[in-house]
Amino acid sequence: MKHEPITSTVEQVPFADLYVSELNPRTIFDPAGIEALAANIRALGLIQNLGGLRDESGKVGIVFGGRRYRALALLQDDPRFATVPVRIAPDQATAETWASSENHQREQPHPADEIREYAVMAARGVAVPAVALAFGVTEAHVYRRLKLAGLPAPVLDALKVGEITLANAAAFTVSEDEAQSLAVLERVRGQGYSDHQIKQMLKSDAVRNTDRRAVFVGQEAYEAEGGRVTTDLFADQSYFEDEALLHELFTAKLEAHAGTIIADGWKWAEPIRDSYVGYYEIEQRKLDRIYAQEGELSEAEAERYDELAELANGDVLDDEGEAELAALQAILDGGFTDEQRAMSGVLFYVDQSGALKTLEGLVTREDRAAAIEAGFLRPSVHNESGSDTPKSPISNALRDDLGRVAMGARQHAILRDPDLLLDLLAYQLSHSLQWRKPFGLAAEAVPNWPTTEAEGYDLDERLAGKEPREMYGKDLAKSFRAFRQKGQDHTRGELIRCLAALFRGGDEQLSALIDKATAPQIREVWTPTAANFFGRVGGPYLNELWRDLLDLPEDHPTATTFAKLKKAEKAAKLEALFSDDATRKAHGVTEAQAARIDAWLPEGME
Repeated sequence: MKHEPITSTVEQVPFADLYVSELNPRTIFDPAGIEALAANIRALGLIQNLGGLRDESGKVGIVFGGRRYRALALLQDDPRFATVPVRIAPDQATAETWASSENHQREQPHPADEIREYAVMAARGVAVPAVALAFGVTEAHVYRRLKLAGLPAPVLDALKVGEITLANAAAFTVSEDEAQSLAVLERVRGQGYSDHQIKQMLKSDAVRNTDRRAVFVGQEAYEAEGGRVTTDLFADQSYFEDEALLHELFTAKLEAHAGTIIADGWKWAEPIRDSYVGYYEIEQRKLDRIYAQEGELSEAEAERYDELAELANGDVLDDEGEAELAALQAILDGGFTDEQRAMSGVLFYVDQSGALKTLEGLVTREDRAAAIEAGFLRPSVHNESGSDTPKSPISNALRDDLGRVAMGARQHAILRDPDLLLDLLAYQLSHSLQWRKPFGLAAEAVPNWPTTEAEGYDLDERLAGKEPREMYGKDLAKSFRAFRQKGQDHTRGELIRCLAALFRGGDEQLSALIDKATAPQIREVWTPTAANFFGRVGGPYLNELWRDLLDLPEDHPTATTFAKLKKAEKAAKLEALFSDDATRKAHGVTEAQAARIDAWLPEGME
């Protein structure tokens, strides 16, 4: 067939006479990318022409080069770009062909190749801004790619062949241990793990910079003591590698703060290691609480306070007014007097956000009489003698020992009632009791529910997404009585269900022993589908799996036809092969092949 050459001319067209043609198929652009391309063109010039079709008015509609057109629009302060070279199509049909061809033939470099290209330029000493200009991208994009360039070569190879995603690869940048990275890579190849899960594997012993201890201590103080920090450039997150050092600094800073509180006039100060301390702590320690003495405003101050508060409600208060209002509010709030501080103390802790919280004005048993005499506490209605009560001869240390003995007696007694113990354990595990739990045990969640939820997953309903029942503010004694009244079958069933949900296996030897006794079969509860597996791995992996399951050589028509399908179509075909008898029949699946399909598992799940 003879092809006639397409005749077209390149003309210098005033930019003001250009517009984006409706034939141009690309309509969505990243503004940051356009700005980066504009910087590239400003520095290097317009390397590739635009293509367009002249309309009846003489203006030219751009049918390809829409990104370059938008970048040039940002450069109209530069006289070099007042006119633009445009290849003019001879007719509508040619313009339509250009628009379609330009869009479909454009091939972006694979991220793995782009990463390696940037690394080569950086190794030659090319600065990041120059790399960004050369490729028409932002500097932030280059920095992220160069961070990925430092990954072990097998990680980038896995990215290239589709065994991991770009987000997966980025997760590996948090690790500086190549051996560990490669070990984790072998676990996650083609398995559809999320980047969060990969980071958890790589940094199981590290502490995130959002951890309350890290926030309270501060990265600068931690690093000053030799602590190592790994930064995740892709998630704006850091990891504190030395948890023991962080804990040591956290404890030391708490103790130092206790000294600051005592220096401020309080009789005592005690840090609490928990992330929350409520009134139950005060009750458990048998502490009383006194409160700051409220202040009083003069008549003029009260009028001014009302005036400022009204302005604040209308959002028209300036900085000076806000400072004045805060000063008046401080007078109203009052404060603890020196005498109050001298006979009371402070419990303090660091909350989940890393902020320091305090419970002030706490009076011990030994200081109670003095607080009553000073008028800061009222005498107990059960003790008419008030301040005449003699000081207890029982010290706090002795009181603590006596409490331990009393607790031992309760444990000694409940040991005689195993059923009650088991019922209590079942109740605690199946209910969210917070600090009111009867056993000193903390249950660690063991995830068993994938992100794809019930897709291809047929887990025993007793394990499927069950959460402990929330009991905040409820009468636990009444609730537990009702729980036991449901009978032993119910309580033991709950205990078994909760213990099964907490099961995680143990070490290799123990897990093997338990597996031998229970014979778990993954395919009993899980069948791979397009949603839960096939659609989450790369096309080459699917091609190889299709050939392996059907015993096909690479050049077999069934194999080559499958390889030409889109990824979604491949995933659907494999799902049908695993679940549809008609599909198996159509492909002549033998008895041996069917057995292999029914037993097949991705690597790492065996």
